[in-house]
Amino acid sequence: MLKVYADLTKLGIVVFVLLSGVAGYATGFTVESPFEWRHFLDTVLGLYFLSSGSLALNQVQEFKLDARMPRTSKRPIVTGKIKPAAAGILAAAFLIVGLQCLRQASPTAAYVGLATVILYNGFYTMWWKRAWVFAAVPGAVPGALPVTIGYAAVNPDIFNSESLYLFLIMFLWQMPHFWALAIRFREDYAKGGVPVLPAVVGVERTIFHIGLYTFVYVGVALAAPWFVHASWMYLLLVLPFAFKVLQEFYRFHRSKGQERWFAFFMWTNVSMLVFVIVPVLDKWSFLFIDRG
Repeated sequence: MLKVYADLTKLGIVVFVLLSGVAGYATGFTVESPFEWRHFLDTVLGLYFLSSGSLALNQVQEFKLDARMPRTSKRPIVTGKIKPAAAGILAAAFLIVGLQCLRQASPTAAYVGLATVILYNGFYTMWWKRAWVFAAVPGAVPGALPVTIGYAAVNPDIFNSESLYLFLIMFLWQMPHFWALAIRFREDYAKGGVPVLPAVVGVERTIFHIGLYTFVYVGVALAAPWFVHASWMYLLLVLPFAFKVLQEFYRFHRSKGQERWFAFFMWTNVSMLVFVIVPVLDKWSFLFIDRG
């Protein structure tokens, strides 16, 4: 039963959501402010229930589509391990609990959370994904908002440079991440009738677009000192990971998408976590290092 629950709520993605949300929380937290465990737990639980509910609702919305694609044909609703109605009730309950927890943490966080659900389960799932080859671009907005939710829980000014940096990193990361995956599973998407970029325009042009977003993504990471507090952790982690992502893209591009897609995919994912966590480490390193 736990396996069904984990598959329905896409636990692996939820972990990414929580890590990014905590990074946003720690970046937005004012050093002089008292830390409150209850407030932090409200934020984390809010993100957990909101993301789990949204992802479960996505499977309710797309179980017929999932049945047509080999990669998703073993999801719990498709295989009958859970009924669509039961999954829908669970998803709705999780969304309500998640929004309530976020409201207790911060009204701004709750509003951003609600916008995330509307954009992902409404516009992206029901419209953009089914009709537009570049749906991943606007679809990356709700995918990037969890870090903003975490930031908004402690700082309502979500349009300052810190918050914008975190959002841009998570937004730009998603195109190389998703399109590399789409190249690997382009036949699955074609069977499902989903007009993803490689299934429509081909692998070569898709790699060109991946390159554009990869260079901008790495560029924003390298520009971190102009957005957030950056010091030695920036030099130690951001610079080598930025180089590694570009190196893996070069190898992926050189093979014309036939080799090292997984290496590029994984290094891009790991780099995203590094790029959003480094500002946290730089901001709070004084707690562990005597700069005396």
